[in-house]
Amino acid sequence: MTVPPQASAAPGTGIRWGWLLVAGTLLAAAPAQGQTRPRAREAGVAPGVLPTGPLNAITDVPGVLVGQTTVIRGDSIRTGVTAVLPHGGNLYRDRVPAAVFVINGFGKLLGTTQLHELGELETPILLTCTLCVWQAADAMVAYLLQQPGMEEVRSINPVVGETNDAYLNAIRERPISSDDVVAALTTARSGPVAEGSVGAGTGTSTLGWKGGIGTSSRQVRLGDSTWTVGVLVQTNFGGIGGLMLMGVPVGRLLGRDGMSGAAAPRGPTGSIMIVVATDAPLSDRNLERLASRAALGLGRTGATAGNGSGDYVLAFSTNAAVRRPAGAGWLESPELGNDVMSPLFAGVIEATEEAIDNALFAATTVTGNGHTVEALPIEEVLQFLRERNALATPLPAPPPRE
Repeated sequence: MTVPPQASAAPGTGIRWGWLLVAGTLLAAAPAQGQTRPRAREAGVAPGVLPTGPLNAITDVPGVLVGQTTVIRGDSIRTGVTAVLPHGGNLYRDRVPAAVFVINGFGKLLGTTQLHELGELETPILLTCTLCVWQAADAMVAYLLQQPGMEEVRSINPVVGETNDAYLNAIRERPISSDDVVAALTTARSGPVAEGSVGAGTGTSTLGWKGGIGTSSRQVRLGDSTWTVGVLVQTNFGGIGGLMLMGVPVGRLLGRDGMSGAAAPRGPTGSIMIVVATDAPLSDRNLERLASRAALGLGRTGATAGNGSGDYVLAFSTNAAVRRPAGAGWLESPELGNDVMSPLFAGVIEATEEAIDNALFAATTVTGNGHTVEALPIEEVLQFLRERNALATPLPAPPPRE
């Protein structure tokens, strides 16, 4: 059974999915009334000082599309695919500058050598489970080669990342199919992004709690221009000290230090995939610098990038002025200089932290493969934060229109 939640659900985030049995097939049901979990910012957890984009999502960056397929079968399969597209055109023909930054390399991120060598992205980015990387890559290549204008293509570099969801998912069955990948690619859209236990985050865990997909964005003013930085994460990481929210050690206060509990049987291991998008005109060199700052946002949440953790950041620019047509012999691309990068660095740090917070707030308790990982107890968390005056002060209401 395969369910693409963004195609089935009402737009929004923090969805708790119900399931209906119809003619022997599980189908996604509408979220139960009153069961929707708030995003972090809606609950007062609003890290940083920069403004968010309208959706507070990676899709605030013009052109970016996200598609997700959630795969749930029986009692043991809990996984999925998340696809991020820099634009809706032919990426192979109209490539975008891109970079990868490795925080800790215990993982399987396919396509990195060519991406590092050429500094450009020629396929969508797929996220999935560890042992599903190669099926996902093969399915995406087959799909892309069938598209108009690709008839003579004889080499293509699929970029596929992963985290290991084996605690909740029977990963050895390698349950991702070609149909799952194509569904994620073909349902990709702009607008709100489903978060939590969906897509590639269906079976993931984070710092002792249920993790998943999360997203956030920041708007940065540089002179007369405003640029957007958006982040999407697939969270599955651990840490020695436990979850930190707004500088408060809520993991320890809840009795989860990141090394104990059902979701952390192996200590501070696990992984995270971080996808960074911006409409700022950046070269691949400055995109790598931008990607590296995401590690600072990750660290704010309690991650320690342990030995067994695969922590990767992929960054790209959607700005039309810096795109790279295939086969171009000469490029004249205006780009932002080094001296104006600092506000963008701040934006990606804040957006990464909040995207991880959103993944935790949106994720629901999941049982699979003989195990259960609990959702973050939001009300308890908020009480700890209230006691320490760590919740964001609500903004005053705007004056009424005349």
